[in-house]
Amino acid sequence: MKTDPVYFNHCKNVLFQSPLFEGLAEKVLDDMLQLFRRDTWRRGVQLDPQIFQQRFYLVIDGRLEVMRINPTTGRSITLYILGPGDGIDMVTLLNTNPHEVIPVALDDVSLISVPIVDARNWIDQHPEFNRKFLPYLGEQIRKMEDLASDLALHDTISRLARLILRHIIPNYSDKSDGVHQLKLIHDLHDESLARMVGSVRQVVNRHLQHWRKQGILHKKKFHMEVTELESLRDYADEAKHQVERKTSTN
Repeated sequence: MKTDPVYFNHCKNVLFQSPLFEGLAEKVLDDMLQLFRRDTWRRGVQLDPQIFQQRFYLVIDGRLEVMRINPTTGRSITLYILGPGDGIDMVTLLNTNPHEVIPVALDDVSLISVPIVDARNWIDQHPEFNRKFLPYLGEQIRKMEDLASDLALHDTISRLARLILRHIIPNYSDKSDGVHQLKLIHDLHDESLARMVGSVRQVVNRHLQHWRKQGILHKKKFHMEVTELESLRDYADEAKHQVERKTSTN
């Protein structure tokens, strides 16, 4: 990668803004990047999970939807939406067992990759990276815990509200009208959002339309924004939502 200094520096800038590499010494990151090669995946491409047993990938530009699919029924659920600076299938760095995840490119995606053996060796040689790697892995485990508890404990409209709230860009809103922007999911189709909350497109579409009519959400140039944050939080709080439903039917 060093032969393309423009892309090399672009990768450094992206990774330095990622929780996985933020604050890492520049020399350590340079050492790592020299091991990697450049890859690209076209939008809509579904990747064979076997490739993650051979190579470790980092997203530089674009987004990936990481799913599990029931081969018998065709039903699927989204585990993660990954963006710039994220690692794909981090579990493969810890063990060699097959991992049945299916990444699909939501955009044209630019990545860098390295043989999985070299990635593990590099981690062994740079223990300071573990101070970033372990909290990053812990955050992914927390997301899985949130997904499991949402599916088991909350109704669909609350799950959808909680999903949107988790993707609000922190400490950012339009100062003129208080609009809250979303990251990674701002322009996803209803089908994709349904996979993220364990539902179907028709149900998710109905809830989104209801919130738009209430002025809680707004769609601008195909991008979804949150305009009434507290109202959305009430929907995420299932107890408050149930009180609201009882009040509206009386």
